[in-house]
Amino acid sequence: MRDVDAETLTATPAGSAPTRVAILDPFSGIAGDMTLGALVAVGLDPAWLRALPERLGLHGVAVRIQDVLRGEIACTKVDFDIPPQPHGRSVDDIRTLVAAAGVPDPVRARADAVFAAIATQEAEIHGTTPDRVHLHEVGAVDAILDVVGSVWALELLGVARVHCGAIQLGDGFVRAAHGVLPVPAPATLKLLEGLRVRPGPDGAGELVTPTGAALVRVLASGPPPEAYVPMRSGFGAGTKDFTGRANALRIVLADVPAPTVHDGDAGGARVETLVLLTADIDDMSPEYLAAAADELRAAGALDVVLLPTVMKKGRAGARLEVLAHPDAARELEAAMFAHTTTIGVRRTVVRRTALAREEHVVTIDGQRVRAKIVVAPDGSRRAKPEFEDVRRAAAALGRPPREVLDRVTAELSKS
Repeated sequence: MRDVDAETLTATPAGSAPTRVAILDPFSGIAGDMTLGALVAVGLDPAWLRALPERLGLHGVAVRIQDVLRGEIACTKVDFDIPPQPHGRSVDDIRTLVAAAGVPDPVRARADAVFAAIATQEAEIHGTTPDRVHLHEVGAVDAILDVVGSVWALELLGVARVHCGAIQLGDGFVRAAHGVLPVPAPATLKLLEGLRVRPGPDGAGELVTPTGAALVRVLASGPPPEAYVPMRSGFGAGTKDFTGRANALRIVLADVPAPTVHDGDAGGARVETLVLLTADIDDMSPEYLAAAADELRAAGALDVVLLPTVMKKGRAGARLEVLAHPDAARELEAAMFAHTTTIGVRRTVVRRTALAREEHVVTIDGQRVRAKIVVAPDGSRRAKPEFEDVRRAAAALGRPPREVLDRVTAELSKS
């Protein structure tokens, strides 16, 4: 029986379809709770956020979402009421908890990268190893909800890329578990290396937390684009309430217009300028190289390819090719250095012809499956259901993936 969802999405062809981005404006710093508050202000369902602790197995945690004023600006404030915790959690503990919650793979990978970034910098500062770093008791629960909630919320809001403006740091000193530390705290400053920051304002104290810095480090693909169309904006409140100044994070959901250059022989397909990052590697085992490729995909690469090659002295190696938008190339290059053993990355500007495409959603027995409809230069169309949606639907229905694929394909042929 035909069961095409009433909310079936029909996107415009690739030549005109914009890219949805989130622009972080940390004019008063950034923290995990500020990020969540701003995401609620731009459209995240509060009921989803309230249900998140139980979904992650963090029982007894209450979520308070309030409308507050910061410097006469209406903001959304998110707080977690966390019961006493028996102990801290290591990064491995957090990975296990998130994996058991059925978090979507792209969200899990990005959240894992955020936690790994925090642990790596804490370990470097305190002269230990990342596996020995523990997030302490209540702080661990707070960080888990801030990180997983923020990363997942961006996915739910349809954000393809995150950009970030200059980050206001604050000043003075902060009291932490390891004593009194200068602002920004040492681990926070390590996480901010390579990002645009500004000191002050005077008397602000700490404005950037390690969680906020790690979110920017992993998620942001550079400064805001030169041109964009703002679609919605909102403010997430910080805990401090300064006199005469808004302590808040602004997030702007915006559309970035697609390139409009066309090749006359390409049947109206879009021709776009991209960056190809390449590295040849001969000292990594295949499973770790494959894991690095997954991390790069999760970090926003358009495509990641591993090719066998022969290196000097006849050594077998692999060529890692990463295709990226120009404004994401710097962060992906940094990720290549972080996740592989390469000591050099080549960068080439390339031109890609992209066929026009649309997205449809088909509902099968209550399960939504997205499908990409590609329009060939001659006007013919072909459809490809998204594998992850097919697999998820098959697991929910207790049916083989092939059966779900056949049903989705049949429905698409009728539309």
